[in-house]
Amino acid sequence: MARFVRWTALAVAGALLTAGCSGGSSDGGDGKGGGGTPSDSSDGSTSALPSSLTEQRPDWGDCKARDDAPAPGDDYRCATLKVPLDWSKPEGATIDLALIRAGARGDDRIGSLLFNFGGPGQSGVSTLPAYASTVSLLHERYDLVSWDPRGVGASEGIRCRDDRRIEAAEAVDSTPDTPAEEEAYLKDAADFGKGCEESAGKLMAHVSTADTARDMDLMRLVLGDERLHYFGISYGTELGGVYAHLFPENVGRLVLDAVVDPSADAVGHARNQTLGFQRALDDYLESTGQDPRQGSQKIADLLARIDAEPLPTSTDRKLTQALALTGIVLPLYSKSGWPTLTSALAAAEDGDGTALLALADGYNERDASGRYNTTTHSQRVISCLDDKQRPTADEAKGRLAEFEEISPVFGAFLGWDTAGWCHDWPVPGQFDSPEVSAPGAAPILVVGNTGDPATPYEGARRMADELGKGVGVVLTWKGDGHGAYGSGSDCVDSTVNAYVLKGTVPKDGKVCS
Repeated sequence: MARFVRWTALAVAGALLTAGCSGGSSDGGDGKGGGGTPSDSSDGSTSALPSSLTEQRPDWGDCKARDDAPAPGDDYRCATLKVPLDWSKPEGATIDLALIRAGARGDDRIGSLLFNFGGPGQSGVSTLPAYASTVSLLHERYDLVSWDPRGVGASEGIRCRDDRRIEAAEAVDSTPDTPAEEEAYLKDAADFGKGCEESAGKLMAHVSTADTARDMDLMRLVLGDERLHYFGISYGTELGGVYAHLFPENVGRLVLDAVVDPSADAVGHARNQTLGFQRALDDYLESTGQDPRQGSQKIADLLARIDAEPLPTSTDRKLTQALALTGIVLPLYSKSGWPTLTSALAAAEDGDGTALLALADGYNERDASGRYNTTTHSQRVISCLDDKQRPTADEAKGRLAEFEEISPVFGAFLGWDTAGWCHDWPVPGQFDSPEVSAPGAAPILVVGNTGDPATPYEGARRMADELGKGVGVVLTWKGDGHGAYGSGSDCVDSTVNAYVLKGTVPKDGKVCS
């Protein structure tokens, strides 16, 4: 079943597309301090772990090429870290996490800076080398570190179906109009979950965001850092918020960019994305001189025609409605993709789906040989373990009018997705919305972009509010695209750099235009 990646990584979206300030500042802490041991309980309290975990010394060696990425340069070293399969049984079975590190380039080293690039399900081992140039200034004083979270990539990665079945599922209608289409849609969703269970086994119930947050604190301990310094993008902001809740005393300098709304449940996230993508589409249409309402309706009409009769392409594959919509989504992640969207839509209007199919393949991580990456597999396993809410098909249909009012282009797809994403899932979800309150934590920099399509701006203020007074500090960028840091604003970049390198906390509410 095709789907928008809920909280797609900023770095990946930008890589696929490339085939003024106000406010004051004040001094913050020095980023150092005492740290506890990772929790083995649901409330985040600390307790002793076996020395076999806490006294690990990663054997850093050469990084190898992977299916989705060549071997990085000599600056990078890779290793594995053992973590408990089940954090409630820290002396029990373990799994291995794949790590990557590039040592600080300067002499005045602060410590490690851990990155999560989103998804959930994005490989940090593959993404960090591509993202390093964006954070080159931070690299002077920090070891850049990332990892494949549990259930992702080289860390017990989960593959729910083979390439042949993934391609076949592209023909399933994701906005069913008849009882037969609805039955096929829900059957495909249930079959996907069964495939995940067969692949993951016992791991299926132990890939939650809270599990990964506890992995992060063990990582901090093993890397030798008293406090965790962290840069989370998109879903990585939710992970950072959960970490801060579990380990507020271990929070160092945390940057949360392209912020997930922690107050939203599964339906709320779908509603937020419907709003965010429509806003981005409106901005794009205005940039081309079109009226957003009329331009949106024109695209909705095109999608309806494709739903009735998929478009031919230069390959033996047809452009379905779901693939067309995914192809439209990708260029909205960055303003640099807007010209590509213009040409792809024009070609589709003329009856050629080749360009939109290529964009959809980029988003779905399908290579020229027909091999698909498993980011969305891991993402679904993680998010469905997190999300307690399980809307039925009837409940989804009852909300379609609301979703389509928000967006005639994305509403039906994301409205139906609330029922299909975790339909008949083999394991129950854990929470309606994540707990991120972090009383006593050091200030956390929360960066929101007013034109963000995947994580609408409102999420930044809500994250800051839930982190707590004196903890969440909002920096706003009036820009376009998914994420703010490294997107062209000197104001954003200099503010984030000052916070990460010097501990300078900006005034809450600072705006970069």
